[in-house]
Amino acid sequence: MKLTDIGTVKELMGENAFKKQFGQNFLISESVPRRIAEAGFAEGVLEIGPGIGTLTRELCAHAKKVVAVEIDTTLLPILDKTLADFDNVKVINNDIMKVDVAALVKEEFADCKEVAVCANLPYYITSPVLMKLLESKVGFTSITVMVQKEVATRLSAPAGHETYGALTAAVSYYASVKKLFDVPAGCFMPKPKVDSAVVKLTLYQEPPVNCQEETLFKVIKGAFAQRRKTLVNSLSTVIGHIPKSALAEIITSCGFAEGVRGETLDIHAFAKIANAIDAYQA
Repeated sequence: MKLTDIGTVKELMGENAFKKQFGQNFLISESVPRRIAEAGFAEGVLEIGPGIGTLTRELCAHAKKVVAVEIDTTLLPILDKTLADFDNVKVINNDIMKVDVAALVKEEFADCKEVAVCANLPYYITSPVLMKLLESKVGFTSITVMVQKEVATRLSAPAGHETYGALTAAVSYYASVKKLFDVPAGCFMPKPKVDSAVVKLTLYQEPPVNCQEETLFKVIKGAFAQRRKTLVNSLSTVIGHIPKSALAEIITSCGFAEGVRGETLDIHAFAKIANAIDAYQA
């Protein structure tokens, strides 16, 4: 069964062939799902949004077990057909944002030494899904996702880059990010208005910095609350209980200029400031 053939997709989907509700765009490139599966598989794989099973089939060919979480009930009978020749896959009808990820992994992958995540994420849920997975502290070996090209650039941007932001900094606490390859809009049907790219997040066994997470993420949030403001002014919107004069002293005591802006700082700098804030509050 060739799921990258648009005629096959239309036959499988019938009148539901291109629903907009869940951001469905079907891959019509044979190489893309294979390359994603080869880059992101582990003994166990959690797939988010299998669609009609194009990537799922490739993952099943590589992994010991695949569990796919699909929100769209109309796709379940289709997945029954497209995955019928694999006995190492389980489809769960649920919204990944409502799933207890840690509990799911513990229950479904008890016999797998390593578990990875693979997904073709609709543009509108990329950030919340990634942060949910990372914050679950499950210990995935990697998260390989196809996302909007602009998001891929943002995720892998260094500090100081024009696309570097709060998401970039937050993700860098949990994982290293590598952009693997671009996926032109022409690889999908219907053709989206933007290109995509595949990125791989390789999760750290231990965080790259030592600090209180709550303070760190408050600092990151504050640093980008008012992007064009100095870090002192931007931080004060989130950490209002500390006077601006004290925040300025904290920042300079860490070795940064009083007028430094948050978008120029990396995760190590944010951690240094977070520790200084905790010391001030102690």
